[in-house]
Amino acid sequence: MPLLIRLLLRVLFRVRVLGDLAPFGHADRLLIVANHHSRLDAVVLALFLPRHPVVIVPPDETGSWFMRWLLRHVRHEGLDLNNPLSMKRVLRLLRAGHPVVLFPEGRMVDNGAVMKIYPVPALIALKSGATVLPVHVEGAVQWFSRSGSASLPGRWLPSITLRIFSPTRIDGGAAGSARRRRAFATRRLATVMQTMAMQSHANKPLFECFLDAISAHGRKALLMEDQGDKPYSYGDILRMSLALSRPLRRLTADRENIGVLLPNVVSAVAVVMALSAIRRVPAIFNYSAGPLAVESARVAADVRTVITSHRFIEQAHLQSLLDALPGCTLIYLEDLRSQFGFADKLWLLGFAMRMPRLAIARQSTLDPAVVLFTSGSEDRPKGVVLSHHAIVANVAQIRAVFDFSPADKVLNPLPLYHAYSFTAGVMLPLITGTRVNLFVSPLRYRAIPEVAYKRNCTILYGTSTFLSFYARYANPMDFSRLRHVISGGEKLSPEVSRVWMEKFGVRIMEGYGSTECAPVISLATPAAYRRGAVGTFLPGVEYRIEPMDGIDDGGVLHVRGPNLMLGYYRYQNPGVIEAPKSSVGEGWYDTGDVVDVDHDGLVSISGRVKRFAKIAGEMVSLDMIEHVAREASPDFHHAAVLNVQDFGGETTVLFTTDSRLTRGRLLEAAKQLGTHDLSVARRLVPIRELPLLASGKIDYITLKTLIEGDAVKRLLATAMLAPQEADLPPVP
Repeated sequence: MPLLIRLLLRVLFRVRVLGDLAPFGHADRLLIVANHHSRLDAVVLALFLPRHPVVIVPPDETGSWFMRWLLRHVRHEGLDLNNPLSMKRVLRLLRAGHPVVLFPEGRMVDNGAVMKIYPVPALIALKSGATVLPVHVEGAVQWFSRSGSASLPGRWLPSITLRIFSPTRIDGGAAGSARRRRAFATRRLATVMQTMAMQSHANKPLFECFLDAISAHGRKALLMEDQGDKPYSYGDILRMSLALSRPLRRLTADRENIGVLLPNVVSAVAVVMALSAIRRVPAIFNYSAGPLAVESARVAADVRTVITSHRFIEQAHLQSLLDALPGCTLIYLEDLRSQFGFADKLWLLGFAMRMPRLAIARQSTLDPAVVLFTSGSEDRPKGVVLSHHAIVANVAQIRAVFDFSPADKVLNPLPLYHAYSFTAGVMLPLITGTRVNLFVSPLRYRAIPEVAYKRNCTILYGTSTFLSFYARYANPMDFSRLRHVISGGEKLSPEVSRVWMEKFGVRIMEGYGSTECAPVISLATPAAYRRGAVGTFLPGVEYRIEPMDGIDDGGVLHVRGPNLMLGYYRYQNPGVIEAPKSSVGEGWYDTGDVVDVDHDGLVSISGRVKRFAKIAGEMVSLDMIEHVAREASPDFHHAAVLNVQDFGGETTVLFTTDSRLTRGRLLEAAKQLGTHDLSVARRLVPIRELPLLASGKIDYITLKTLIEGDAVKRLLATAMLAPQEADLPPVP
C-alpha cells in the first residue's frame, strides 16, 4: 500500500526531491526540520525522503478518518512538541539511528512566515547532537490546509517539491545557564527555519514573480486600490501593464533608464511593471526634492526619457521640475492611449493576456530593476541601483519573519520613490497577494485615518513623524481594524509608541534599513520585540560592527546580503554603476549608523555617525539630545543639529516647537534618564513647525541652513551673551 500511495502522489502532484541527498547517507543521527502548511506534508515527507524517516505529527491532525488511513501506511508518531515528555521519545528514535522529521512550529500555518518555534525541537537538536537538515515543502499548501480549502484558484493539481537545504547543527552558544542555552538554541533553530523560508522563494525577475502570484491567486483576486472607487484585480494590473508596455517598447531603447514622475497611484505601479516587462529600468524621481535635486538625479542615472502625467503636473504644480529636465523626451500617460492602435489591441487580447510569459522580455535576476535616489543630504543625490534579485530577496526576507496574507489590507501613504514604499508597499503585495490601498500623500493627516476606517485596513506603514500626526487627528475607532503598524525611515519616538498603545491598543513594530539594502535590514516582529530596538536582522543578512572611538557599546554597522544594491550612479560619473564596498571589503555596505546587538540578537540604533559631535572630549549623540527633549516635552517636536562656531568650536542647537522649553527642564530630564549633561543642547531655538522631507524625516539640511541665516545667528548670539536663558521669539 505505501508503494501504491507513493505512485499515486507522484502521478497527481509530480512530486520532486531537489537538493543534496548526501546527509541521508552520512549522518548517524539525522533530524529533519520542515515547514508545515498542509496535512499532506507528513505523508509526502515520509514516503519520498530517503531512509523513510519517522514523522512527528501534531496530535490534532490525526482526527479525520482519511488522515488516519494515510498515516497508517507511513512511519509516524503523534506527539505534542509543547510537551517536554515528547523529547525523550524523539531522542530514543534518534539514538537508535532513525531519521526523524519535526515541524518546529508545532502546527500548520497559512502563510510563508515562520511563526512560533517551540523550545522542544531545539532541545532535541541540542541534546542529541544530530545533524539538522532543513527541508522545505512547496505546493502542498493548496491541499488539506489549515483553512480546510482543498485548492487555491490558481491550479487544482500543483506540483509538490521537497527542497533540501544545507545541513547544520544547533548549539547552545557560549557557556551560561541552562535557560540561556535553551533560549539561544531556540533562536538558532528559528533562524534556520527563517533562512530556509527565505531561500525557498523563487529567484526570478519582478514581472515573472508577479505572474507566479497570478497563477497562485487567480486573475480575479482583488489586489490594489487608490483614491478612486474602483478596486483593481491581478488581471486588471496585468492588462494595464501589458497595454502600456506596447507603446513604451517603441518609444524607448532596450535596457534604458526611464525617469518616472508620477504619484502614489495604481497607474504608476502599472508603468513600473510595464517597464519591467520590456527590460527597461524605471528611475523614480523624488518630485518633492526640487528642480536641482531632480536634475542631479537625471544626470547621475543618465535619464533621457521621462514618463509623467499632464494631470499630475498641473495639480501638483510641478512645471518647474519639467523645466529642469532640458533635452529629455517627455511621455505623458494621457497621450499613450492614442498610440495604442488596432494591431496593439489584437496583440494584447489575442496573445499577451493569454500567454504573458511569452510577451515579456527575458532578463537576468542580476539586471537592474529600479533606480531610487538618496535624499542628497550629504552631496548631490545618488542613484541606488537595485537588481531584481535584491528586491525579490528583500520581499522574501520580510515575508519569512512577518505574517502578510491575502486576508490583510495594507494602507501605504508613502510615496513610490521611497524605498520602503516601493518594496514593502508595492512589490510585496504584488508578489504575496496581500491587498494594498495606495494613498497619494502621507501629509493628509486627517484623511488617512478615515481611509483606514472606511477601507478596513489591517496594516499601516508610516514614519514616526507621520504616525504622531495620524494619532493626533484620528478617532480611536479609525484604527480599530489594524493588526500591525510598521514604522520605518526614521527612529521611532517612544512617545509616539506610547500614544498608539494607549489610544488605539496597537504596538508599533519598528524596522530599520536603507535604500541601498532594498531597503529592510532588520524588523521587529511579535516574536522579536523590545521597546527601543528594531528587531533582529533579517535572514540572509551578514553584519560586522566596527569599533568607533568614543563609543563604548556597539559600533559602525557594515552589512551584506542578497538584498544589497548593485551600486551607485553618481553625478560625477553618469550612467556608470559604482559597486558597493566598505572598510570591511568588497561587496559590503557601510551604513554609517552606530548600532549595538544584544545577547538576544536584538538591534538598537544609537544614531548616524554624522549625528555625533565631540564636545569637551566626549562623543555626544544628537539623537540622544532629541531623546532628552522628548522626555522633557513629549507633546512637541524637537530636532538637534551641530553648529560650528566662528572661533572653531562645536556646540549643539535644539530646534523645538515648545516655546516654553528651558535648559533647566532639559537638565532635569537628562538626570531622570541617567545621561550626562552634555546630552542637553547648549542652545535652544523655538520654531513654529519643523521642516519635513516628503518621506516624513526631519529636514536637517534646512535647519542647518537656518543656523547659517542671519536671523538665527542673531538669536544664537543673544543666547550666548545672556547669563540666563534667552527668551527667543519662534523662528517662522
